[in-house]
Amino acid sequence: MRFVVTIFTVFLLFSCEKKTEIEFSSVKITPVFIDSLSIRAIQPLDENKVWFAADKGKVGLIDGDTPKLAVIKYGDSLLHFRSIAATKDAVFVLSIANPAVLYKIGFNGSEATNIEEVYTEKGDDVFYDSMKFWNENEGIAIGDPVENCMSVIITRDGGNTWKKISCENLPKVEKGEAAFAASNSNIAIFGKNAWVATGGRKSRVMHTSDKGKTWEIFDTPIVQGKAMTGIYSIDFLDENNGIIFGGNWEDKPFNEGNKAITKDGGKTWKLIANGKEPGYRSSVKFVPGTEGQRIVAVGSPGISFSGDGGKNWKELSKEGFFAIEFVNDSVAFASGNNRISKLVFKE
Repeated sequence: MRFVVTIFTVFLLFSCEKKTEIEFSSVKITPVFIDSLSIRAIQPLDENKVWFAADKGKVGLIDGDTPKLAVIKYGDSLLHFRSIAATKDAVFVLSIANPAVLYKIGFNGSEATNIEEVYTEKGDDVFYDSMKFWNENEGIAIGDPVENCMSVIITRDGGNTWKKISCENLPKVEKGEAAFAASNSNIAIFGKNAWVATGGRKSRVMHTSDKGKTWEIFDTPIVQGKAMTGIYSIDFLDENNGIIFGGNWEDKPFNEGNKAITKDGGKTWKLIANGKEPGYRSSVKFVPGTEGQRIVAVGSPGISFSGDGGKNWKELSKEGFFAIEFVNDSVAFASGNNRISKLVFKE
């Protein structure tokens, strides 16, 4: 199927010593890109460069003050992107809904060099949610169930080809169980592991310890039972310690059963700050280099921070975002409605 690309040349957290008196006291939020878009997938390269994928077919690289943008059409249709991942030489974007189309965009370090369609899937129930890479060659993307399992596609050749895993080799989902394409963060990667968060009428965590060859699934105490309840985001510090965050999108202040941690690789989960702020959040991240003590969670209600591994939280800003990705221990990019911002956290 043909496609058209139009280029616009407009183109938290203790220290390593765990000094309990040091916390983030504030965050400086600086918009770096403003457009009439819903941006739910970002991939920073450094403190000045960030890739994004959005609705209306738009993808781009924000390079300092210079946005380098492209609009991707599939036939006559504008695609809507909510998944993004990058390797050294390429960035990958994957559209939601039917058809799901995955593009590989060549990258020379400063500009896109070419774009090619590397995977297409058609069907009434097709809807992909997120994408990550283990290394330069192996990557994974997750989508809602088409049959009786989550949709899982894998690449082993640097993203040139992708293959869908048969439901015979995946855990069975329950009726009404799917995933949320809210922030490109319902997959977490560490080593050979991948963890996938589900939500809806059942909210669980799928796990593979061998890069997608075999799978298991674990129950969680996260709120579930309705179409918009469950885990919206998952992150892992190492092969044992992880966090899940979500809630009820239709009742965002509700703060019971919406955040939990694991210390055994996802087998068991324990609720944290239960019945305490914050409520619904769509993206959660351990702050790099802080040994799992500093955590930031963002959502449309605002930015929340924990300096003690999730036990206690405070609000840093009421400015809402869909997704957050850290560059280092104090700088991150966040995306939301109509904008991407650089976040600088201050102690």
